[in-house]
Amino acid sequence: MANLEKKIKSFPNEPGIYLFYNKQKELIYIGKATSLKSRVRSYFRNPPQPSLKKGGGLRPIEAMIDEVVDIKIKQTDSVLEAIILEANTIKKYQPKYNVDLKDDKSWNYICITKDVFPQVKTIRAHELGNVPNVVDVKNVVSERHLQQLEQLQQFQHIFGPYPGLKTREMMGLLRKLFYISHCKPCELGKLCKPCLYRQMGQCLGVCTGEISSSEYKKKVINPLVKFLRGNKKGLIRDLEKKMKLSSKIHEFEEAGRLRDQIKNLQKIQDIALLNKSFLQENSELRTQNSELRIEGYDISNLGSTGMVGSMVVFENGYPNKSQYRKFKIKTVIGQSDVDCMAEVIRRRLRHAPQVESRKLKVESGDIWKLPDVILVDGGVSQVNKAVEIIRTNKFKIPVVGIAKGPDRKKNEFHIDFTDFGKDSTDKKREFTEWVKENQNLLIQVRDEAHRFAITYQRSLRKLKRN
Repeated sequence: MANLEKKIKSFPNEPGIYLFYNKQKELIYIGKATSLKSRVRSYFRNPPQPSLKKGGGLRPIEAMIDEVVDIKIKQTDSVLEAIILEANTIKKYQPKYNVDLKDDKSWNYICITKDVFPQVKTIRAHELGNVPNVVDVKNVVSERHLQQLEQLQQFQHIFGPYPGLKTREMMGLLRKLFYISHCKPCELGKLCKPCLYRQMGQCLGVCTGEISSSEYKKKVINPLVKFLRGNKKGLIRDLEKKMKLSSKIHEFEEAGRLRDQIKNLQKIQDIALLNKSFLQENSELRTQNSELRIEGYDISNLGSTGMVGSMVVFENGYPNKSQYRKFKIKTVIGQSDVDCMAEVIRRRLRHAPQVESRKLKVESGDIWKLPDVILVDGGVSQVNKAVEIIRTNKFKIPVVGIAKGPDRKKNEFHIDFTDFGKDSTDKKREFTEWVKENQNLLIQVRDEAHRFAITYQRSLRKLKRN
């Protein structure tokens, strides 16, 4: 374990895939990461208990961690490439724990049809059936998957499977990178209107008849297939040759398009995928740890009257509206968002599972699960007040605040580390990395808390008028 910890410390905070090996040097698991160091380290934070090993009570994820004696990594330039490399490597090696831990309902394939202008579709794994361990459908027969042949014959290529929750973001990026057509092809001899994407420069003219089927396949489908097979370097070399040729024969518009495509491929802006990174990458680990619960708080007031607070809950990266709560401010006189926030958090903690053993006053018999992270709308003052209330009630919950910067546009993040302890440098670093990787998710929580608070206040004002 000491050797592994030393090795993990040398891993980069960059995207890529990691490969776990057992003592027989067998590849047992392949995973992807937005930060290789943080992701791999998370597996070994809570090693399986010896008593569970003896009693055979290990869950699959714990059994896997117990087997690992060596780890290798392959760094990529982007999260998108890490997802593609993971799928292709799993397809090639079929590690046992990737099969054991996989839920077919949550995985999708990217499929390319045999149409005159091939369509690029996402198909759910359970809808497609058991896809053989090949990329091209023409190899299906030799793999004895005749029962799926009729369904699969409509596709020229099938790639994946990819995580279902990320496939939409992947498709959005791929459409922009490769000019994938969304529109209906223009019928020969007809005058057709350009689609919205054509007007935006993201369609090569399938809708207007400006590009033939063969040219569409050469310029869109073939490069896409090469990329999904994991050969980005070879693809860029091909595009560079075509760019030089286009420039040489004075096709400057096409040369400019290829130049932009190369530039975009070299620096893929996959922010949409980064937004979902931490919570979704750790989905397997939730078999041994509870779901990460984020609670967001906001205060809404109209002067010193009608002050209300809101609590929203995100679990597994998504809002759980059944857990939302509303608060009428009862004890604050005058207008003070900080004091209102203190009251809301104090009242919320009275519903904690451990509240009875701490002899705190319970507002009702309703018990609410404690959060892993508390997010407040505000800066240092709100964060400090929240931490004070949490510590007074003898809880340990990290707090993040989001405040508007000096220009009122840029968000500033404030993190309190007091409950991590003096010697917990690694925990502080990990939490800082997590906040950095999940800024957009945290902003979403903040915005939802703000929306919920305003909606509640407006409903109260409406009732008062009536």
